[in-house]
Formats: sequence, C-alpha cells, structure tokens
Amino acid sequence: MRQYLELVGWLACIVYSTIPAFWLMIHPFAERWRARHRSPYMVLLPAWMAMWVVVALVTRPWQGILLYRTDWAWGAAALLFVCGLYVYSQSGKNFSARQLGGLPEIHGANRDQRLVTDGIRSRVRHPVYLAHLCEMLAWSVATGLAVCWGLTAFAVVTGAVMIRMEDAELEKRFGDTYRAYRQSVPAVLPRVFAQRQL
Repeated sequence: MRQYLELVGWLACIVYSTIPAFWLMIHPFAERWRARHRSPYMVLLPAWMAMWVVVALVTRPWQGILLYRTDWAWGAAALLFVCGLYVYSQSGKNFSARQLGGLPEIHGANRDQRLVTDGIRSRVRHPVYLAHLCEMLAWSVATGLAVCWGLTAFAVVTGAVMIRMEDAELEKRFGDTYRAYRQSVPAVLPRVFAQRQL
C-alpha cells in the first residue's frame, strides 16, 4: 500500500510541478494566442502532457529515494490536503470556470474581463496556486520522497516566475486597479486577518 501511495504522490507531483510551465507557455505569448482563430488548447494541452512524460523520465531514477519514513507524516499531510481542498473550493467562488481555465488570457474576444478581488482573493491574489502548493507539500510530507520535495522546489521557483508574468499581464489588462490590488494583497501566502476598511 505504501509503495502505491508513493507512486501516486510522485505522479501527482509531476502534474502539479508542470502547472507553472504550462502557464509560462501562455502568459508571455498571450497576444499571440489571442490572434489565433483556433483554440490554443489544441496545442497547449498536448504540450503540457508531453511535459509530464519528460519530467517522469527525468525524475524516475530518484523515484525510490526516501528522505524519511514515518507514519505521523500522513497526519500532517492530511491537514495540508484539507487546506488545499478548502482553498480550491473558495477559489471557485465569484470566479467563472472560464477564468479558472485561463480563457481571458488567450481568447481576445472573451468578454469575461473582470478583476475579482473579493472572497478569498481579498486575502491572497493567487489562491489556486496556493492550493496547488498545499497539495504538493502534502504529498511531499506524506511520502518523504526526495523526488516529491525536488518537484515541489521546482514548482516554487517556476511558479514565482510565472506569477510575476501573470501579474504583469493582469496589470496590462486592468491598469491602476490591479496595481493597487497587488500592493495590498499578497501573492501566495495569504493574509490571515481581513484588512480594515478606512
């Protein structure tokens, strides 16, 4: 059973660790994707799946290296899993499926161009990325696999780059409104207490 869970953890971390790379294919090229007549996802989704295969092949030699093995880690991981699921559920409120899927970024004719700053987004600008991080940390903590911790570190580094690009793209779209929002709300680590209105 433990080997099965370690395999699932490794595969989950492969998928999660490539999410920033997926978005790095979108944000720097948003204008180019918008100019296309066909859906960019016909190119983007197969490219993302190819990334899974490449990352799996590259990390396979380290898949069995354990940093530690302890049962209590699964309890700590359970809390991270629950936090991640909670943040995912809150991320979907006041945010359309089209926005979650990145359609405003790649479809120029998309009319769903609104900046959402309420709900969980009043405490953290990128809650979906926070949820991804919680899930990756949960698998890393639970399994103790070096490869999961390495993939989590890789996702943090590429995620930081991707968030900067996404912030720049949102600032271009929403101007001063987004600049003010970015200055008052943290990117990934949420503000615990609500900011007092003056």
